[in-house]
Amino acid sequence: MKKIMFNDRYGLTQAVLEGRKTMTRRIIPLCENDLNFLKIAERGEWLFSSRTCLDGAYPAYRVDEVVAIAQPYKDAHDLVPDWITINGYTQHWDECAGYSNKQFIRAEYMPHQIRIANIKVERLQDISEEDCLREGVFRYDKPPLHHEADMFAPWAPHVRPYKWDSDNLIYRCTARYAFAYLIDKISGGGTWNCNPWVFAYEFELLK
Repeated sequence: MKKIMFNDRYGLTQAVLEGRKTMTRRIIPLCENDLNFLKIAERGEWLFSSRTCLDGAYPAYRVDEVVAIAQPYKDAHDLVPDWITINGYTQHWDECAGYSNKQFIRAEYMPHQIRIANIKVERLQDISEEDCLREGVFRYDKPPLHHEADMFAPWAPHVRPYKWDSDNLIYRCTARYAFAYLIDKISGGGTWNCNPWVFAYEFELLK
């Protein structure tokens, strides 16, 4: 089983576990000469039934694949076995490298999984308002400020305290605006404006 990692700093793992996040976009590493891929993607002819590499760009997961949600062992210790075996060497869960760093966890010890339901290829800015919400953008039942249009935030209020940043308060009037802010935080400033090709994975939480 493979694993998939979501950003914890902005509460995206928790958003998946709460059922608020059911999509994730991953940037496709394209080179300048990947013209074949661009032409196929623009025509909507990308086929995901095959794992064949096309100019170095292919999805990391396939439709119907079950993938483990990566969490540090310390965050899932109630559901992780006391003893974990890695390369034939057994350690207690709180002595493993994955205790605080989920890059080193083993997928088979993760208590939560998702199933990949669909994959599509698109430009980042092609995302819809509905898909922005499925990416984990938080929608308020009532406006948090005096401005009644500010109904969205890049992450849930319990994740990080809201404060003034360099340009504006991080409440947003559309889910798309909030997602643009979020993706720049996760993938680096300017990601939204660069409008890269992405794999958009739709998934469902299994447990």
